[in-house]
Amino acid sequence: MLKKSGAASQRIADELRRRVLAGELAPGTRIRQEQIAEEFGVSRLPIREALRILESHGLVTLVASTGAWVSSMNLAECQETYLIRERVEPLALGQAIEQITPETIEQLGALTTQMESAEAVDDFVELDRQFHLLSFQAAGMSTLLEMVERLWNTTQHYRRAYVQLIGSEGLGETHLEHRLLVATIQHRDRRSAEELLGMHIRKTRLSLLNHPEIFDR
Repeated sequence: MLKKSGAASQRIADELRRRVLAGELAPGTRIRQEQIAEEFGVSRLPIREALRILESHGLVTLVASTGAWVSSMNLAECQETYLIRERVEPLALGQAIEQITPETIEQLGALTTQMESAEAVDDFVELDRQFHLLSFQAAGMSTLLEMVERLWNTTQHYRRAYVQLIGSEGLGETHLEHRLLVATIQHRDRRSAEELLGMHIRKTRLSLLNHPEIFDR
């Protein structure tokens, strides 16, 4: 029975995670357990466990005796998150760079090509996420990688809103930076890769400062 409940919890968590990251559930949206129970045909127990899983990934905020909401942040919180990302993601890439295989470098190059030809915002956002998280995987530091993914989860909605705002024509520099990152990885140039990635993240953080309306939606 416990095994069955655990499988149901993971199935529900996976689907809600997909909806949050895809923007189908916006920040601040209340997640009503009775609706989820009816949709998935389960009791409240696996739903509560699913919500705890999502909370640990930074996707849901649980308030005791009150309920669950899709996690949201204001401009100051987003800036703080980006400042942390500017430090920890170059560390992850630097730790990974000597272990990244030629096959993975080829995958990273293919992802840059797909991003450049992506017409839909959601496609670009998902490919961008795949690109960066893939570049860190060889670091072999589970605690660091879990932190990085959590930070990506909490900012995903705001990255999407920003890309929607600037449109595909505003992504030229971003595409170039991705190409340069692949080149530094290919040359195992740790210092340049770390500096370039820090700049890449910092540029988005500073751009978000110019668009506080994103956080008022």
